[in-house]
Parts: sequence; structure tokens; C-alpha cells
Amino acid sequence: MDHSAAPTVPLRSAAGRGVVAAAVLGSSVAMLDGTVVNVALPHIARDLGAQMDGLQWIVNGYTLTLAALVLLGGALGDRYGRRRVFLIGVIWFGVASMLCGVAPNTPLLVGARILQGIGAGLLTPGSLAMIQSSIRRGDRAAAIGMWSGLGGVAAAAGPFLGGWMVDALSWHWVFFINAPVVVLAVLAALKWVPESRGEGAVGRFDVAGSVLGAVGLAGITYALVQTDPLGPAIAAGVIGVASFAAFLIWERRAADPVLPPTLFASRQFSGINATTFFVYAALGGVLFFLVLYLQVVAGYSALTAGISLLPFTILMLLFSSRAGALGERIGPRRPLTVGPALSAAGVLLFLRIDAEADYLTEVLPAVLLLGIGMTITVAPLTASVLAAADQSHAGVASGVNNAVARAASLLAVAALPLLSGLTGDAYEDPAAFTSGFRTATFWCAGLLATGAVISALFVRDPAREPDCPRPAAHTHCAYDAPPLDPGVRQDAGGRLRSRS
Repeated sequence: MDHSAAPTVPLRSAAGRGVVAAAVLGSSVAMLDGTVVNVALPHIARDLGAQMDGLQWIVNGYTLTLAALVLLGGALGDRYGRRRVFLIGVIWFGVASMLCGVAPNTPLLVGARILQGIGAGLLTPGSLAMIQSSIRRGDRAAAIGMWSGLGGVAAAAGPFLGGWMVDALSWHWVFFINAPVVVLAVLAALKWVPESRGEGAVGRFDVAGSVLGAVGLAGITYALVQTDPLGPAIAAGVIGVASFAAFLIWERRAADPVLPPTLFASRQFSGINATTFFVYAALGGVLFFLVLYLQVVAGYSALTAGISLLPFTILMLLFSSRAGALGERIGPRRPLTVGPALSAAGVLLFLRIDAEADYLTEVLPAVLLLGIGMTITVAPLTASVLAAADQSHAGVASGVNNAVARAASLLAVAALPLLSGLTGDAYEDPAAFTSGFRTATFWCAGLLATGAVISALFVRDPAREPDCPRPAAHTHCAYDAPPLDPGVRQDAGGRLRSRS
């Protein structure tokens, strides 16, 4: 049966609400793992005897495969069925979560996290694509708003839920909690989501490009994390750099490239993605280090450390749509300059936190200023990266921006401990961790400041045509990366078509 033009349903119908529920439940497990696991890291380290490189791989194993597969996951859904690939991803993620929960040592936990990332790479693009292909055209904006709002609630609940489970039960439940959510997502998708495929989604995948990009990321990440012994680290770094070089050459020659080189001919697109890289590298570093520091040095419980970031998420939920509207009115240059600069100032305030840290006077002001800066930044960034590309490349442009953000976070978590001197078991020493945290904080502030400078120099406010409004920015939480745009898809010839 041809499912390329599956019937759509109204949002207010049971089927419409079921489609949104399936998408929210599926994407929520992937989003939760971006916030919950960091809170549990000190407990995992004590239980499994993990050193800093082990903690880095627990975070990066997941991010690596997700970043490498998120574009391919969308293409597979267009080709073989969005519901089918979504279900495979959700079930895969659930099984991998159980493996994480029962892992008896760090290497097996890292391996299970890598498997989790594969599942997340399959389900993440499918969650929005199902809404776009299954909900009636007039209701899609509202449905996506529901998806992003409920997803934001999941992100906000993640640190609180994770902290409570770690303190009251054990770190294993951070992964076990995914099981009931996965079951509900599968049941909802089977009951309410119709199968759909992309029209003309035939031809070849850019498998070589995907593999070269993944090997490049993996090689460089390994070289930054596993510095001892030095020989394998150097070899991995050389392989990673060579793979990236081969990736760039291949993408220029491939008939259906996963990363169309023509996108970067636009100075605006390149500038915004450079800003994305530096901003999300800093954010990934801050989220990794802060919850560790609050527990190791300041003596916070896992629950308290998780709740400490809640104001950040609340600001994103309440005001990102207004920030998007502001960017639409005044253009992206000022928000993308002021936002990262404010975030850098907020990160520098973390230097005031000490072993006797008072939350209200030391932690909260820094979290609030960081949250204000990121709220100003994220929605205009997402909208402007779409506007910077030709309309026919909007879907790929958003996917590239998403992959850049995830890769930036991956590389930051790999590099910052090395740059800060936090290798081996140094993080277990409060004095050594304090020194390393201060160094990492300066690096993160510098990354944000660099993003602000790049925006000021290279991002421009394009003239707005009366009949060509800028794309709207949806409310969302940016713990991991900007959302993928579900409105377009790539056909076999590399052309982008509307999913509607």
C-alpha cells in the first residue's frame, strides 16, 4: 500500500490527540536523557568506579551516535515509513535503556549509551514528521506548539525527577524510568498514527558521507577523552581529522550529499551555524560541569543539584516564543549578539560559587542570567538559520544546524576536562575540581563571547519583503539542540519538498 499521502486528522479528535501523544512520549525519553543523566553522574562514578574519562563517555557515547544519525533517521523515515522508523527507534531506545540500567561496569554502560543514541537518532526526527504528515494542515501549528510545550515540561521535570530517583532509589532508575514511557509511546503510535512516507523518496542514501562524518566525530572525541596512553589518542585524532577531510571532499562529489555544500555559500548561514557551534559548546560544557560541581564541591544532593537548573528551563518555556517574535520584528543580529553576551556574563557568575554555596545568592542569579541570555538567543537562531537558506533547502538547513549543535556539545564535553586539568580521578578531589571548574567556566564564557562576536560581525538583518515573512519560531527547550524542522523533506534527487 502507498502511504505517501496518508489521510490527515483534526487535532481535537481522539486520533489527533493520540498522534501528538505518541510523538511527545517518544521524543520525551530522548530529551529526558539529555538532562537526567548528568545529575546521576557522581553516583554512577562512585558505584562503578568511573574516572573522568568514563563520565565523559557516558555523556558523549549517547550524543555521538545521536549527532551522527539524526539526519539519516529522517531520510529513513521518508523512505521506509515514518511510523515504522519511529517505532523501531523507540523500541531500540527502550531496550538500550534497560541495558544501561543493568550495566555492571563503565564500559558496558558506555556501550549501552551508544545504543541509546542510535535509537534516539531514529526516533527524534520521526516524532515531528508524524505530526506534520498526520495532523490536518490547519491544526499543525497548534499540534507542534503542544509538542514543544509538553516536551519542554519533560525537560523541566527531568532534573527534578532524576535527582529524586537517584537520592531515593539509585542511579539505575534514571534508565529504568524510560520503560513505561516507551511502552505508552509504542501503544499510542500503533493505535493512532497512520503510516506515511515521502513522495519520491527513492534513490541512494549518502551512506559513505554518514559513515565518514561519524568516524570523524568519534576519532576526534576519542583523542580528546582518552589521552593516556598517548599513542592510540594520536592515532584516533589523525583518523578523525582524515575522515572529516574525506567527508568534505566526498560531499562535494556525492550525487545526494547528506550535507549539501551549497548551503555554506551563504555568509549568513555559515555565520549563524558558527554562532550555534560556540553557543551550544558552551551550554554543553556548563550543564556537564555545574551539576557535578554542586554535588562534589558544594555538597548538594542529586535532587537539589537537578532542581538548581529549573529556572533556566522555566524561562525558556515562558519566553522563547516572545523572543522569537522579537527576532522576527528586529532581525536576528541583535538577539544573536546580546543573548550570548548575557549568557557569558551569567556563566562568569558561576565563579562566585564555593564550597558553602548559597543557592539564592550565588547559584540562582547565575542560572537566571544564563537562562535569559539563552532565551533571547535560541528561538531567533532557529528561525534565522531557516531564513538564511533557500526555501528549497529549509529542512536540510535545520537538520544541519541541529547536528552542529549536538556535535558542539559533544566536542566540548570531550575537550573541556582536558583543558581544565580534570583527568583521571581529579574530579573526586574538591580542591582540584574547584580549580578545574573555574578554568572550564572561563572557557565556556569565552565560547559564548566568541559566538556573540561572530554574530555581530557576520549575521545581518535581511530586508523583509512584504509578501515573504520570516519563518515563525516555535517555543521549545534548548537543553540539547534546536528542533528539527518537520515541514520539508529531501527527495532522492537532493531536492526539498513540503511534507504537506
